[in-house]
Amino acid sequence: HAIKGNAWAIAAIRELKENRSGHCYLELIEREGSTTMARNRAIIWSYTYRMLKPYFESVTGQLFTHGLKVLVNVNVEYHPVYGLSLIINDIEPAYTIGEMALQRKEIIEKLKAEKVFNMNKELPLPLVPQNIAVISSKTAAGYQDFISHLNNNDHGIKFYSCLFEAYMQGDDAVHSVINALERIFQYEGLFDVVAIIRGGGATADLSCFDNYDLALNVTQFPLPVITGIGHEKDETIIDLVAHT
Repeated sequence: HAIKGNAWAIAAIRELKENRSGHCYLELIEREGSTTMARNRAIIWSYTYRMLKPYFESVTGQLFTHGLKVLVNVNVEYHPVYGLSLIINDIEPAYTIGEMALQRKEIIEKLKAEKVFNMNKELPLPLVPQNIAVISSKTAAGYQDFISHLNNNDHGIKFYSCLFEAYMQGDDAVHSVINALERIFQYEGLFDVVAIIRGGGATADLSCFDNYDLALNVTQFPLPVITGIGHEKDETIIDLVAHT
């Protein structure tokens, strides 16, 4: 039975699954701090999902996936076997954009309050850093360009680089880049700098570089960290805390 009327609700997406017929099944939760106060199943029927997903992604520049905080218009439906479900009819992308900006601001303020924001910038950078530890994916366009510029520089300087591979987008990227930093740390004496390289892409692909744990690792790394992430207009938190 559908309970009459619809309402706007704010929730975080904990899980999201698309099935073969194009319907989207979600688990929505409400949190206070790290405590989950409420949870509910939600469904976006395929004919709605086909329009909502691309609309949301084009406006926010963010993939419609788990972990997002959303403002959704819902009907409540009750089924004797499955219990209560929320049927999502609409979504307000401006709310999610505001939430992402707020989260980013909070991370920056936290790093400043902890007095680590400028730590990496204070390390001395050699005039010509010749020994470079590179964190990237070997298939990344940005990595190929970077190596090409090093090898064909106008001054005929010989650069030595070593690639420490990492995922540069997606759920595993943060852990993967931190892991690469830890591997470089074991050979710290061999390198002058660390370069984190990733070519341009959708804003959503770069969201992993707006992460507190990764930023904290960069701020406290004992070698200067240089970033080349995304297009020139892109500015992630990692860019802000890096040496250069």
